[in-house]
Amino acid sequence: MNKAITDGLVLMPPPFAAGLNVWSSGEGTPGSPTYQGAANAALVPADQDFGGCLELLKTQPTQRLRYMGETPILPGCYLRITARVKAISGNLPTVRISAYAAGAGGAPLAGVTTVGPAVPLQTYGEVVTVSAIVGTGARGGVDMAWGTAALYGHFGLDLTGPTGGIVRIDDIEIEDITGAFLRTMMDWVDVRDYGAVGDGVTDDRAAFVAADAAAAGREILVPAGVYRIASTLAINSPIRFEGRLSMPAAARLSLLQSFDLPTYIDAFGGDEMEGFRKALQALFNFSDHDSLDMCGRRIEVTEPIDVQAAVVNQSTFTVRRVLRNGQLNVVEGPAWNTTAVTSQATYSTAAQFQLTGVTNIANIPVGSLVVGNGVGREVYVRSKNVGAGTLTLSRPLHGGSGTRNYTFRRFRYVLDFSGFSYIDKFVMQEVEIQCNGAASGVLLPPDAFAFQFSDCHFIRPKDRAITSHGAGCYGMQIDRCQFLSNEQSVPAQNRTSICFNVNNNDVKVRDCRAMRFAHFAVIAGTSHLIQGNHFFNGDEEPDGLRQAGIVLTEPTSRSVIVGNYIDNAFIELTNEHSANPVWNNQFSFGGVTITGNLFFAIGVAPWFRWIVVKPYGSGHFLQGLTVVGNTFQSVNAVVDRVEAVDSSIAPLDMTRARNVVFQGNSFNNVAQWTANPVTLTFTQNTAQAVWSCDFAPWLPFGGRARTVEGIVAEGPITEGGGARVNAMPYVDLEQGPGGTQARLNWPVAARGRVRMVARMDQPV
Repeated sequence: MNKAITDGLVLMPPPFAAGLNVWSSGEGTPGSPTYQGAANAALVPADQDFGGCLELLKTQPTQRLRYMGETPILPGCYLRITARVKAISGNLPTVRISAYAAGAGGAPLAGVTTVGPAVPLQTYGEVVTVSAIVGTGARGGVDMAWGTAALYGHFGLDLTGPTGGIVRIDDIEIEDITGAFLRTMMDWVDVRDYGAVGDGVTDDRAAFVAADAAAAGREILVPAGVYRIASTLAINSPIRFEGRLSMPAAARLSLLQSFDLPTYIDAFGGDEMEGFRKALQALFNFSDHDSLDMCGRRIEVTEPIDVQAAVVNQSTFTVRRVLRNGQLNVVEGPAWNTTAVTSQATYSTAAQFQLTGVTNIANIPVGSLVVGNGVGREVYVRSKNVGAGTLTLSRPLHGGSGTRNYTFRRFRYVLDFSGFSYIDKFVMQEVEIQCNGAASGVLLPPDAFAFQFSDCHFIRPKDRAITSHGAGCYGMQIDRCQFLSNEQSVPAQNRTSICFNVNNNDVKVRDCRAMRFAHFAVIAGTSHLIQGNHFFNGDEEPDGLRQAGIVLTEPTSRSVIVGNYIDNAFIELTNEHSANPVWNNQFSFGGVTITGNLFFAIGVAPWFRWIVVKPYGSGHFLQGLTVVGNTFQSVNAVVDRVEAVDSSIAPLDMTRARNVVFQGNSFNNVAQWTANPVTLTFTQNTAQAVWSCDFAPWLPFGGRARTVEGIVAEGPITEGGGARVNAMPYVDLEQGPGGTQARLNWPVAARGRVRMVARMDQPV
């Protein structure tokens, strides 16, 4: 910094030859005496050492020479005053730089130093240089520190000591030397001062390391240029980029004091994708920070981000890491096109997770969705062995053994973690993924534990928001996330996009909101908690069809669905991910608690149902299913009932139902309410020895009357003639068409009214 150069500030006093009327023998203030016409001062036009100069006879104990011009004192600016002096004759004086320090109104500043170091003249004709530095700050090397109250100064010199001596004085110089203090004044160091070239060819790594060592807590400045860094670099100081770095993919950049996404983007010349990849690389190789803060930055994503390829040197990772606070915005282009490959392959139920003899296997990408006859929803390619011609699947196929044609569709994801083999405890927090109908959101690793999404937004995913193509969903948590579909105007039955799928156990999905997808979730595995979510999948179609909001594909999933707002969608229980879907002594449908939910529908067809069981093989039954305390409401349509069995592939065996609880629910615009156990009143007006009591409409899922828990007569039971019947009847269960009747057998023909409690199951 030099104010004379940068601001055109005039600091240098005029030469003595220009006139002595601006040179004072006092303090230099207005009205003080000058050397113009003084008897003890004369101009020397030519001196062998100085050229033109001032010859001065010392007549006072302190002979002053001050420039009367007002030299400004600026905060942060440091001036050096220099004078060259030689003794000619007479007594030898001592010389020093001196000044008048002016404050507000030109008044002298009290308590500040106004003189520099004193230098005695010892030999006639010897040129002696004296100087002093003045400025506002008391820095090392500053002779006169005046503080910020100083406005200007009158500068010159003093001759002290005995009088009578004659000296000659060269023109006095005042110069801005603030640059001499930059390294201690400024809070940054420049990599160029340590050898950085910035030509894009020279390896500047050593210069960056040296600048980092010298910074001592100050910021490093990387000025304009392209700085090639050929190997991994860690910077311990804060850093600011005006220029850009060029680094190989495998070389890591760890900015330990500036670990945030905007700095990484600046480091690579504003290349958002490269900066983001390098920041992710550092996140997975950086022990001092557990999170990458995007600082609210929006990244224009032009192609899928292969996270493992960005990290390069890690394929497994078991330490918590967090990506937070930013937006990934997809820019449409061919990089997002879905790859579709159709191949022939053989499936055997003896190897439930494998396809063999796969044709064209080299062209089938890992992470592809498998589509074909006998394939359930959300079955993916977990891995492949090209040499053996085999594919490993995320879930078994229900279609049985055989050779078939399958289509493999590989969606493109903004963040693709499939290149890792295992990740533990990765968190995405307050990240918005704007898929813009062109891309899917996140593809999980094939194996992981406790992957977490919290307060994230998935906007308009083309196919999927979150996909698990293996066991990467184990222990996954999805909390307070929002999913907005790209299929808002598509009729519900034609939608194909899905919020997320699950293949493993212990998933928790809480307080999320999803709008107009084909499915909110397709869930395999067990021990899940689905709580407090609102997903609505309706449309404006009259008598509209609906798809399942939640699909549970494990017959006994040991899961709780509690406190959700299930809007124009239903819960579907299937076993479509069973290689042997026919019941064979395994657990059957149940192990699910559905409680405290708000079920709602508007404008649906009468045959719509909110809870559907769909067996993919025969012999299955209900066991351990709890539906308690829910509200079912339809608007602008009356729904026949709330539950059903989809027997399009196979029926349920209702003779084996056990431990089913369907109670405490409320029904609005539902033609037939259901309960288990159910309490009904039956009236027999004519005396009969056998009363047929039919529970068919009230038992859920078309259940049979398998148990009667109680019979209470309401009023007297009488014979035809009016005599009271005091004997109890016995009950024949599962009578009539469908086994929905319980028959009361009286010892005599009787009439009257009874209240009965029946169940469709055995409550054990």
